[in-house]
Amino acid sequence: MTGIICINKDKGRTSFSVCAELRRITAQKKCGHMGTLDPLATGVLPVMLGGATRFLDYYPESDKGYRARFVLGKTTDTLDITGAVTGEYPVNCSADDVKKALEDFKGVVTQIPPMYSAVSVGGKRLYELARQGKNVERPPRQVQIKRLELISSDENNNEYEIDVLCSKGTYIRVLIDDLGAKLGCGAVMTALVRTFAYGFTLKDCVTVSQVKDAACSENGITQYLIPVEQALSSYEKITVSPAQSKRFKNGGALDIARIKKIPKNADIVRVCSPDNEFLGLGEVRENELAVKRVYVE
Repeated sequence: MTGIICINKDKGRTSFSVCAELRRITAQKKCGHMGTLDPLATGVLPVMLGGATRFLDYYPESDKGYRARFVLGKTTDTLDITGAVTGEYPVNCSADDVKKALEDFKGVVTQIPPMYSAVSVGGKRLYELARQGKNVERPPRQVQIKRLELISSDENNNEYEIDVLCSKGTYIRVLIDDLGAKLGCGAVMTALVRTFAYGFTLKDCVTVSQVKDAACSENGITQYLIPVEQALSSYEKITVSPAQSKRFKNGGALDIARIKKIPKNADIVRVCSPDNEFLGLGEVRENELAVKRVYVE
């Protein structure tokens, strides 16, 4: 079984535990997720099965969409509501103040990864160091906030909800913590839903329970399986001859001069046979089409 199942991850579960359960349900040895979600978060978690894992490094790293809730007047060590409270402060701002402050976080911004994260520093995961009570210097990173909108507010309880479209590597917890610092009262994330990732939305997702039920149904799990080629559709497609197809599937490079219609300025392309069978990904070089990944069922 090869393909991708988009899971709508439940709150409280790790991304690893989702993969572990799908591995048991599908009886697949190879299973991995694209883009970790924290246990607090729910939403889009694409899971690769079988030969789909071979293409992990080549799935386009698209922007990500989130809806996040937060409360003003509090900070925690994890920057979300699951952590230990590190401060409580009076709140003297309105929904209009929050909306105005959000404007300063649109565009390219600098973030410092939180201590409770999977980022490695000196060969150690930050969350491992944090659990030991250590706080180390983390290199800042630039990310892009492409959309940032206030979509609901409850001034009486200082609770707000935002919609975010951002580049890969953006920490929504950090965004909210930085917003709280700007407002002078602190803020902590209370809920997070990933609405978009790797070209998939919540509409493409099913729950682990649905997959489990499907495994016992007549239609089976394949009804939820997304083809690998679909996830790689942003790459230009080329068609090669039967003889070239056989050579490519065996890992052999192809002569560029013998391939028709090589897309201009393309580095990586989807390679298909004359009968539209997806063969894998190839790299366009000066004189040859080198094999990057061969598709295996």
